[in-house]
Amino acid sequence: MNSRHVEERIGQTLRSRWRVFVATRQCRWLQPLVAVLLFFHLFQQPSAAQGTVAFYFAAHEDDWQLFMNPDAYDDVRSQATRVVFVYLTAGDAGAGSGNAGRSQPYYLARENGAKMSVMFMADGERTPARAETSTVTVSGHAVVRWAYRNTASYFLRLPDGNMEGAGYAATGWQSLQRLHQVERSSIEAVDGSTIYRDWSDLTATLREVIASERQSGEAVWINIPDPDASRNGGDHSDHRYVAVAVIDAVADVPCINRALYLDYAAAALGENLTTPEREVKAATFAAAGLGVNAFDHAGNWDTPHRRLLSRRYVHRIPAIAPC
Repeated sequence: MNSRHVEERIGQTLRSRWRVFVATRQCRWLQPLVAVLLFFHLFQQPSAAQGTVAFYFAAHEDDWQLFMNPDAYDDVRSQATRVVFVYLTAGDAGAGSGNAGRSQPYYLARENGAKMSVMFMADGERTPARAETSTVTVSGHAVVRWAYRNTASYFLRLPDGNMEGAGYAATGWQSLQRLHQVERSSIEAVDGSTIYRDWSDLTATLREVIASERQSGEAVWINIPDPDASRNGGDHSDHRYVAVAVIDAVADVPCINRALYLDYAAAALGENLTTPEREVKAATFAAAGLGVNAFDHAGNWDTPHRRLLSRRYVHRIPAIAPC
């Protein structure tokens, strides 16, 4: 509930209680009791709920914009919600920390696209705010954290695993899939900032991100790709293993609400977004592309990606009470 609705409810409550107070003037013995009730309602304003923190976990820097919007937009625009974006890979497409023949590293272009899309949502009609960039230590690993308004973004910068999960020669055939299947004993960030020694090291890091951003009393939502291949077939390996990593990270964490999204599989299903929702999704995805363009690289504004801008399929699983 936003502040405008809270104010309206307060006004309605006060007007209702005042009418009761006036009506009791002919029953003077009731007036002290009604006055106490009126005072109580004046200072016990209807709560805007305990608040929510929504985590959006993505393999690549344009994933949530394409598959999880307009939900992310609604969360960012909500006054009662804090939003945390966690990007596991650098989305480097095998370039590692290199420029791929352009003037800027491709992974930094991808990150700039992610930031631009968040700023687009968070700013709306307002002038831009000031962002804060820092390197934080999470479970012993150096991770870049970028904060803007009611959002935070974490960039783990792991190597892109390629569509089928084999990785790329230029980054040593590293991937989330190969780490999970113990085909590799470790995985290193493309900028050399840290090494995750095994799968449990990575999931412990994700768990600590959640714990550090979660505040007492907040409802928690994790938003991830649907890991069920029967529903979400043909997905990118990195998408699947991001979902597996997050599920492992919260396996014994209570009171976690989950939202599972179809990725490329949604393109074969019917359009299900309204015109305003489609506008939000298209604009946010376009902002991500422009952020990549600003760093001298091409975005993903192509027909296969644009087919997804009118679709969003999600399966929500509420936490098991009591929470």
